[in-house]
Amino acid sequence: VNLTDAYLEYLRKELHSVEAESAKVSEEIERLSSSHAEDSSRLDRDLEGLLLSLDFLSSQEVQKSKENPPSTSSMERCDASTWIDVNDDEKFKMFELENQIEEKRRILKSLENLDSVCKRFDAAEQVEDALTGLKVLEFDGNFIRLQLRTYIPKLDGLLGQHKLLHNTEPSELIHELLIDLKDKTTEITKVEMLPNDVYIGDITDAADSFRQIRLHSALLDTRSSLQWLVAKVQERIITTNLRKHIVKSSKTIRHTFEYYDKDETIVAHITGGIDAFLKVSVGWPLLSTPLKLTSLKNSDNQSNGISLSLICKVEELANSLDLQTRQNLSGFMDAIEKILVQQTREELHSNDSPT
Repeated sequence: VNLTDAYLEYLRKELHSVEAESAKVSEEIERLSSSHAEDSSRLDRDLEGLLLSLDFLSSQEVQKSKENPPSTSSMERCDASTWIDVNDDEKFKMFELENQIEEKRRILKSLENLDSVCKRFDAAEQVEDALTGLKVLEFDGNFIRLQLRTYIPKLDGLLGQHKLLHNTEPSELIHELLIDLKDKTTEITKVEMLPNDVYIGDITDAADSFRQIRLHSALLDTRSSLQWLVAKVQERIITTNLRKHIVKSSKTIRHTFEYYDKDETIVAHITGGIDAFLKVSVGWPLLSTPLKLTSLKNSDNQSNGISLSLICKVEELANSLDLQTRQNLSGFMDAIEKILVQQTREELHSNDSPT
């Protein structure tokens, strides 16, 4: 779905800001990685030198023990170990070398841990780079918790054809996506959105079989199921909130409205006890797509108040109206009510006419 130029420009500015921040993070990761490689190499050399020195000292002590064997009385008093007859200076050197080796090993271990953290951070950054408007809150390979920031375009700029009474809706909405992945891939196994205020069941179902969808759509070949999911969820959040706001703002003395996002249907309650069911077209209201009258029913579920022939006639005439009228919720409902009144009168007149 193509959004308006103003909204796209708004998203581009946000994307540039995110890219600049990501570039700084990438530079820091590169610096840490380079430092880790240098430190690890230096530590390996130091450890090798220390071990050689320790081996050399040990061999010297063994040689001295052979050249100057201890007396029987000394052997009885001392424990038979490689430390026998080693003078204090040499003992201290060996002890110091062993401490240095242990310290170097601890540093090396910490650097290995740092490398692991950097790799995890880099993986999280790649996810953020691939998906605009996101912040990775948690990532462990098989689970991702994302903060999804969705910018809602201003109604005044996008929906000039809709006469709204007020505009107090937020300019952005924040959700969290809890996504389970299969075997450290981008194949999605489970999705949960918090708060759960927008229906995304059909999107998650489609994401589960994304490979099959991609086979039939060249547009999806270069996108992972994760990218596709987030893009579709953001589109749904935008359109659902705009539709709900239009429905809320279009209330009049004669008409009240409800929007059911799961069915993408607006139910218009007309004074007099009649409900009109309007199917919302893909992209409405961001795109110039029309609404469609799909049914008329009595609010009290009584079938004798409106005939099937009248319903069919009203639907046919309403859906034949010009595109501009059918794009505007209030205008379309005014036209439907006018057609309904006119056709009802004609039906009554026809029934009263002598045969």
